[in-house]
Amino acid sequence: MLKKIKETITDLAYSAVSYAENALTTSSGQEKKRTAIAFVVNKLAVGSPFKPLLVFLLTNFIDEAIEQAVEYMNTVRNED
Repeated sequence: MLKKIKETITDLAYSAVSYAENALTTSSGQEKKRTAIAFVVNKLAVGSPFKPLLVFLLTNFIDEAIEQAVEYMNTVRNED
Protein backbone atom coordinates (compact mmCIF):
# COMPACT_ATOMS: atom_id res chain seq x y z
CA MET A 1 0.00 0.00 0.00
CA LEU A 2 2.79 2.43 0.87
CA LYS A 3 4.48 1.75 -2.48
CA LYS A 4 1.24 2.59 -4.30
CA ILE A 5 0.86 5.82 -2.33
CA LYS A 6 4.45 6.81 -3.17
CA GLU A 7 3.79 6.14 -6.87
CA THR A 8 0.67 8.28 -6.68
CA ILE A 9 2.58 11.10 -4.98
CA THR A 10 5.27 10.97 -7.65
CA ASP A 11 2.65 11.16 -10.41
CA LEU A 12 0.74 13.95 -8.68
CA ALA A 13 3.90 16.01 -8.16
CA TYR A 14 4.07 16.94 -11.85
CA SER A 15 0.46 18.13 -11.93
CA ALA A 16 0.99 19.92 -8.63
CA VAL A 17 4.00 21.85 -9.89
CA SER A 18 2.19 22.81 -13.08
CA TYR A 19 -0.83 23.92 -11.07
CA ALA A 20 1.28 26.01 -8.70
CA GLU A 21 3.18 27.64 -11.58
CA ASN A 22 -0.05 28.61 -13.33
CA ALA A 23 -1.97 29.64 -10.22
CA LEU A 24 0.82 31.67 -8.61
CA THR A 25 2.70 33.25 -11.49
CA THR A 26 4.21 36.04 -9.38
CA SER A 27 4.68 34.25 -6.07
CA SER A 28 7.89 33.09 -4.46
CA GLY A 29 9.30 29.63 -4.99
CA GLN A 30 8.50 28.65 -1.41
CA GLU A 31 4.87 29.69 -1.79
CA LYS A 32 4.61 27.69 -5.01
CA LYS A 33 6.15 24.70 -3.24
CA ARG A 34 3.63 24.95 -0.38
CA THR A 35 0.81 25.16 -2.94
CA ALA A 36 2.15 22.11 -4.79
CA ILE A 37 2.42 20.12 -1.56
CA ALA A 38 -1.14 21.07 -0.60
CA PHE A 39 -2.30 19.99 -4.06
CA VAL A 40 -0.69 16.56 -3.63
CA VAL A 41 -2.08 16.09 -0.13
CA ASN A 42 -5.59 17.10 -1.18
CA LYS A 43 -5.58 14.67 -4.12
CA LEU A 44 -4.45 11.64 -2.12
CA ALA A 45 -7.18 9.03 -1.94
CA VAL A 46 -6.74 8.46 1.78
CA GLY A 47 -9.38 8.97 4.44
CA SER A 48 -9.30 12.35 6.14
CA PRO A 49 -8.42 10.98 9.58
CA PHE A 50 -5.30 9.33 8.15
CA LYS A 51 -4.01 12.19 5.97
CA PRO A 52 -2.17 14.09 8.73
CA LEU A 53 -0.34 10.94 9.80
CA LEU A 54 0.47 10.00 6.22
CA VAL A 55 1.74 13.50 5.45
CA PHE A 56 3.87 13.43 8.59
CA LEU A 57 5.39 10.09 7.62
CA LEU A 58 5.94 11.05 3.98
CA THR A 59 6.90 14.72 4.27
CA ASN A 60 10.41 14.18 2.96
CA PHE A 61 9.20 11.97 0.13
CA ILE A 62 6.54 14.52 -0.94
CA ASP A 63 9.14 17.29 -0.81
CA GLU A 64 11.59 15.28 -2.94
CA ALA A 65 8.89 14.40 -5.47
CA ILE A 66 8.00 18.09 -5.84
CA GLU A 67 11.68 19.02 -6.24
CA GLN A 68 12.16 16.37 -8.93
CA ALA A 69 9.10 17.59 -10.78
CA VAL A 70 10.40 21.18 -10.65
CA GLU A 71 13.79 20.09 -12.00
CA TYR A 72 12.14 18.13 -14.80
CA MET A 73 9.87 21.03 -15.75
CA ASN A 74 12.79 23.45 -15.75
CA THR A 75 14.76 21.09 -17.99
CA VAL A 76 11.87 20.76 -20.43
CA ARG A 77 11.29 24.51 -20.41
CA ASN A 78 14.98 25.19 -21.16
CA GLU A 79 14.98 22.76 -24.09
CA ASP A 80 12.28 24.75 -25.91
